Amino acid sequence: MNHSSFKLAPSILAADFARLGDEVKAVEKAGADRIHIDVMDGHFVPNLSMGEPVIRSLRPVTKLPLEVHLMITNPDAIMDEFAAAGSDTFIVHYEGNNNLHRTIQKAKQLGKKIGVAINPATSACVLDAILSEIDLVLVMTVNPGYGNQHFLSFTLDKIKKVHQMIAEKKLACEIEVDGGIIPETASQAAQAGATVFVAGTSVFKSSLGIPAAMQALLST
Repeated sequence: MNHSSFKLAPSILAADFARLGDEVKAVEKAGADRIHIDVMDGHFVPNLSMGEPVIRSLRPVTKLPLEVHLMITNPDAIMDEFAAAGSDTFIVHYEGNNNLHRTIQKAKQLGKKIGVAINPATSACVLDAILSEIDLVLVMTVNPGYGNQHFLSFTLDKIKKVHQMIAEKKLACEIEVDGGIIPETASQAAQAGATVFVAGTSVFKSSLGIPAAMQALLST
């Protein structure tokens, strides 16, 4: 993997929340491209996590884009609040969205980048109608809701399919992967066509320390 071609999006779900500002500063200094923030509502996924106050508190701490992954049942309802708090990018799920195109348009009206995530069991084909409308595709390589899960290898074929779809349409859409990202799986996903890697446990909880852990992910 070439440092100039691939990007890391450290997921603060695995960070030490007692030292969250310092952890974010550390990954920024180590070369992170963006900060990935997992928002969970206990309905769309079986877990609860952070909300608008965390985004607002991090905005003065870092110059990096704040990428907010909305694993919630009604993303439209909170976009205004989260945009005002300092979000730069929204990632919403294809699954369970009543009107995905309306959600995409709302993010654009707020002046934010927009990505669409698909779960492991969701076909890449569902993206065909909206691919030209979005900035990134997030291929979930685990089932969303919890950190520190094992990478699902069958999702590699889906990454290849998304890459093919983007190439055929000649789009500048990024392919991001999230779940079980360690040096070995990052390399496999990169070979399949991914360019952005969400990594939580392998960055923030690595015995190597944050800079070395990020270097390991990009150097495999």
